[in-house]
Amino acid sequence: MQHPAVPELAHNTTRPIHWLATAAALAAVIAGSSFLQPDPANAAQPSSKPPGKTAAAPAPAPDPATVTYPITCGNVKPVVKTKASGDLDGDGSPETVAVVHCAAGSGTPPDGVYVVTRATGGKPRVVATLVDPKDRQNVSDFAVRAGVITATLHGYSTPDVPSCCPDLKDEAKWQWKDGTFARSTPAGAHSV
Repeated sequence: MQHPAVPELAHNTTRPIHWLATAAALAAVIAGSSFLQPDPANAAQPSSKPPGKTAAAPAPAPDPATVTYPITCGNVKPVVKTKASGDLDGDGSPETVAVVHCAAGSGTPPDGVYVVTRATGGKPRVVATLVDPKDRQNVSDFAVRAGVITATLHGYSTPDVPSCCPDLKDEAKWQWKDGTFARSTPAGAHSV
């Protein structure tokens, strides 16, 4: 039998006293760290705001599901087909743009596009109608980016064209200018 080159060390075998010493050392480190906290006045970055005042979090975008829309659906309810939010008028609060149509069991009901905002502390409400369902148009490729609302509108050249098969296509773009949502792309439709 060969003897090890290193003699057997006393700390190779743990005993209850070793665990007790480790626990006491760990407790001392934790207790000591509570006394070595940085001074709160020096820990924060300098700010131009008065102490004790924090910036209010921006209000969430209005929920389009809680709004009454100016759309007549008979005995069915309006449905939010899609939505997008962003600060459209530059006031620092987000607005929501909702594409809404009547919940039809079949067919292609026309869409309405509405801008929803929330008055300070108030209930969300419709402030603008960009596309009226009475115009018999459907919306696709809908987006809100950098304060601009874009959509592709699909419409019908005559009332005789079936709802399933729109024969007109128009690119639309709206932006807040001079207190209103101005459509900045030509309104002329072209055939599909």
